[in-house]
Amino acid sequence: MSKPASRLVVISNRVAVPRAGRPASGGLAVAVNAALEARGGLWFGWNGRVVAGRPKRLIHRHRGNVEYVTTALSSADHADYYQGFSNRVLWPLLHDRLALVTYRRRYEEAYRRTNAWFAEQLMRLMQPNDILWVHDYHLVPIAAEVRARGFQGPIGFFLHTPFPSLEILRCLPIHRQFLEWLGAYDLLGFQTDGDRCTMLDGVTRDTDARRDRKNGFRLGTHHAATGVFPVGVDVGEIIDQVRRGRNSRQVRALKASLAGRRLIIGADRMDYSKGLAERFYAYRYLLDTHPELHEDIVYLQIAEPSRTEVPEYQDMRHKLDQVAGEIIGSHARFDWMPIRYMSQRVRRPTLLAFFSAARVGLVTPLRDGMNLVAKEYIAAQNPDDPGVLVLSELAGAARQLKSALLVNPYDVETTAEAIATALAMPLEERRRRWRELMRTVRKDDILDWSEHFLNRLEDQVAAQQGTMQ
Repeated sequence: MSKPASRLVVISNRVAVPRAGRPASGGLAVAVNAALEARGGLWFGWNGRVVAGRPKRLIHRHRGNVEYVTTALSSADHADYYQGFSNRVLWPLLHDRLALVTYRRRYEEAYRRTNAWFAEQLMRLMQPNDILWVHDYHLVPIAAEVRARGFQGPIGFFLHTPFPSLEILRCLPIHRQFLEWLGAYDLLGFQTDGDRCTMLDGVTRDTDARRDRKNGFRLGTHHAATGVFPVGVDVGEIIDQVRRGRNSRQVRALKASLAGRRLIIGADRMDYSKGLAERFYAYRYLLDTHPELHEDIVYLQIAEPSRTEVPEYQDMRHKLDQVAGEIIGSHARFDWMPIRYMSQRVRRPTLLAFFSAARVGLVTPLRDGMNLVAKEYIAAQNPDDPGVLVLSELAGAARQLKSALLVNPYDVETTAEAIATALAMPLEERRRRWRELMRTVRKDDILDWSEHFLNRLEDQVAAQQGTMQ
């Protein structure tokens, strides 16, 4: 009798249920939707709603061959699990921002409690032959929780953020427990080999884990494999979105307003890890030192609001407002605004068409797991007249996109000079660099990423079962 086909079950903190005619936005949402649409399956997680007490029911939605099952969060869990432990402890810790870590014991208790509750709800949905794929730092305990409830199937985990060095991780009061939770998975996936190495260093130095020769480790009786799976983008979808957006009213209005000036663009979530203040300083330095560029360039920064309830994000927005105002006050003319700063969301086809129209794309995070905006900018370019990507060497994408102009975002003077170099770059060099970058973006696209991870997970579990027979 043949074994029933495995169903893919994904759990992430947030679930992005696509609306008719509106593709998913955001790196994790785009990536997970692509994997599920290719295989079929179920996606479970929080739907963004907050209610007074523990939610009493799950909400089921179907779209194509994917079932979306979502739940609200209680106000207590939202405050302490999500805003507290996830956003005020783990997020700054994973991005090496220790000064922004605010640890409270109740945050940790809520993290444990909410993950246990998620696991209980998930077990109501699971089938024996399912493959479970857990995403990101919000849900690290899930494998241990569902194992304790009897699930024996394959479980993989993918970390979309960087992984900190052990010296940084040790600042987390439960760092050993955090590492032991990782040891309950069959496969741990990371964006870069550096992230994998720092995790392996931590788990073998601060737990009882024994590392093997294949970059895996055994903790107790369980073996966990590791792999490097850099997330990609759907190049065909991006090209299609550019076609859809390039004749929109917003794109026509942007091009008309430039009046022949060259566009420099940045598009990020409003987050301190994205290096927005440093980017503004670099642009101000560019204007201060290159007066010949005045009235010839316009910098458009789109910063979509994020985690608006968290005080650190409110402070950052005030800082950006201040610096943007200083740039305008020092350099604007009655017929030229050197910087346009939007703290709002832009529809995906419009944004990608903006990328296509930009001579320079600025992607300069202070720390980033991958950063798909860099790859989206490349995929959106006109092959005949492509723009130039200025990319932080501290983003995971820099390991792959070596033909970009790589900069250290903390060095605002060098970043400014890289922008000037991009603006002066001859057409043939722009085309050569773009072709090299586009080959990489096409080669490691979104479906290759998901299939590579899931095939490796299935092979890993099959190999383990073979050794036990």
